[in-house]
Amino acid sequence: MRVRAQTMATEKLGVIVEKNPPESRLTELGVRQWPKWGGGPGKIPYTFSTKEVCYLLQGKVKVYVEGHNDDYVEIEAEDLVVFPKGMTITWDASVAVEKHYIELNE
Repeated sequence: MRVRAQTMATEKLGVIVEKNPPESRLTELGVRQWPKWGGGPGKIPYTFSTKEVCYLLQGKVKVYVEGHNDDYVEIEAEDLVVFPKGMTITWDASVAVEKHYIELNE
C-alpha cells in the first residue's frame, strides 16, 4: 500500500501531517480496518522499525524528533500522520490517545 502525500498535508521535522482528511480518503486507505492502539497520558520513547501511518481518533500529542532539540510536531484527533522508517521520537501525550495505525514495508 502506498500512502501518497496530499495537497493538504504538511511536513515538519520529517513527520507528515494531514489535518482532518475527508472520509473518502480514510476509506481509500482502509483506515477503519487498521489495528487500534491506545494509551494514557505520558511520554514514550520510540524508534520506528517500519514506516508507520496512523490516524488519531482521540487525544493530543507533542512528537519530539531526536536531533531537533526542543522543537516538536503537534498532532491531535482527526490527523493522519506518517512517520518514516528509522525515525526516533518521544511521544508526549497530554491526554489519553486512541489511534488506528498500520506499519508499511516501503
